[in-house]
Amino acid sequence: MAHPVEDGSGAPSFKPLWRLMPYLWPKGRPDLKARVLVSVVFLILATGFTSISPLIYGWTVDQLRPTRANIALGTVMALIAAYMTSRILLQAFAQLRDGIFAKVQYHAMREVAVETFAHVHTLSLRFHLERKTGGLSRVIERGTKGIDTLLSFALFSIFPTLLLMVFYSIILWVELNVWVALSTIVMVIGYTWFTFWITRWRIQFRREMNQSDTDANTKAVDSLLNFETVKYFNNERHETRRFDVSMEKYAGASIQSQVSLSILNTGQATIMALGLGAVMGLTAWGIAHGQFSIGLFVAGNAILIQLYQPLNLLGTVYREITQGLVDMEAMFRLLNQPREVQDKPGAQALKVSGGEIRFENVIFAYDPERTVLKGVSFTVPAGKTVAVVGPSGAGKSTISRILYRFYDIKGGRVTIDGQDIRDVTQESLRSVIGIVPQDTVLFNDTVKYNIAYGRIGANEAEIKDAARLAQIDKFITLLPMGYDSMVGERGLKLSGGEKQRVAIARTILKNPPILLLDEATSALDTGTEREIQSALNEISRNRTSLVIAHRLSTVVDADEILVLDHGEIIERGRHSELLALNGHYASMWNKQREAAAAREKLKEVENDPDVAPGIAKTEPV
Repeated sequence: MAHPVEDGSGAPSFKPLWRLMPYLWPKGRPDLKARVLVSVVFLILATGFTSISPLIYGWTVDQLRPTRANIALGTVMALIAAYMTSRILLQAFAQLRDGIFAKVQYHAMREVAVETFAHVHTLSLRFHLERKTGGLSRVIERGTKGIDTLLSFALFSIFPTLLLMVFYSIILWVELNVWVALSTIVMVIGYTWFTFWITRWRIQFRREMNQSDTDANTKAVDSLLNFETVKYFNNERHETRRFDVSMEKYAGASIQSQVSLSILNTGQATIMALGLGAVMGLTAWGIAHGQFSIGLFVAGNAILIQLYQPLNLLGTVYREITQGLVDMEAMFRLLNQPREVQDKPGAQALKVSGGEIRFENVIFAYDPERTVLKGVSFTVPAGKTVAVVGPSGAGKSTISRILYRFYDIKGGRVTIDGQDIRDVTQESLRSVIGIVPQDTVLFNDTVKYNIAYGRIGANEAEIKDAARLAQIDKFITLLPMGYDSMVGERGLKLSGGEKQRVAIARTILKNPPILLLDEATSALDTGTEREIQSALNEISRNRTSLVIAHRLSTVVDADEILVLDHGEIIERGRHSELLALNGHYASMWNKQREAAAAREKLKEVENDPDVAPGIAKTEPV
């Protein structure tokens, strides 16, 4: 099921239109406001010349009727020139209207899209863990297009058509009679009612198409992002079937939409033909009784034919406007998604003097049923290194997320140099912490860009120096394009160890006073781990460092080691002290030492040429 903010279901509301108004009449932008006013003037002028051109055409016909003794050729030519001028001006003013309003329209689109994109980045980690990337990008994409559709159709189709209807009704009333005008109005009302009725029925198929399209896109993005996993389990056919199910639904809804469109078009043509027949019949009756001229018969016919074009688009316009409102509503709902973690009013920037981190009786739960941290208290003195170890699910990584304030705690407090992190701005908090996460995901860009992401604007020498300290510079120079080599989607062109070194390099480049190493060497083999550990020890010197580790060999030099289990600290002390306790930590240490020794022994066997080939090929479990 799609996330609530990602669908476009529900009855369309005009609230998004009112929500859009401030972007169309923006504060502090008199130039854009002037463009709106000028566009409205040109719209009225274009509509005026559109409505008068059939009348000029009728007058021209009257001048050419065979019963006249002498045809005033000069008058005819003048009327033809006037008719040509009106046709040129109606098109010119319409194009000027579109051209002048374009800056307002695309400014509004850009502002809303950028505001939504920025807002999504302010939402909590919880929201981003629950959302679907493909569906979320579709909401923003369709919402932006919805603004374009709404402005194009509502302002430049619906309003001009209504204005044209008013002008034509006045012309028919004045030049012909009230019955011709009423016949036209009844035809338009019947045409509009039928169009809206059928289109409202058709909207359900469009919604089904959108939902299937979103579902198919989400599945496609998810599958392609996890390309390797698909290959590992030979599930290409499974992924194709899942995508095909969504596309089958899309095709089914599309067929229903096309059939209903045929019904709509047939009904519209019937109503228009009846209206046209009524106007022509009444006008012919008037001519027979000497009330109207042949020119007015031609003008009346031309008016209805000219009115048919915007009315013929009415179904499309109504559907597109309704869908645009639905899509905009989904985007504005995303824009209104509340922030779980917010800065307090008047929050000040964090001021770091030494970088001491203190957790005081911290209680945290992702959901009420399961408390992850149960009154955790510890201190990382300024310039010292404290490690947190423990089994999976103990709550180690939760500590890093709390320190970064991805979540707010339920009880206790977390301070840096005595300042509660809830009282300072999130931006200033995160600017002083550098992290090397357990799972490094890179942007699909160059190696240089991914390292420079640690400090946007860093020069090339600083980037290369950071790469050297992370011991990845030699590898980069061997790449075909060096630092300009692309790393692929999520960095898939690099090995786990190489990605981890890039993550270390960009943290070095950030040069923060506080370091957070979240299983920083977990993706590395033992040999590589030893190489990088020395670099990590070097950059950790004189910095406050919180190390979350799985391999205990990486934290033996820590000033204090905390053993976390089921959300509680069950042991603490230096490496030697914890071994002397012969408790939980000692048990973990012994198990890891035995596993490491078994791996070393297996390597020796594999490298021994006298060992049978079948054994030599054995892989460690």
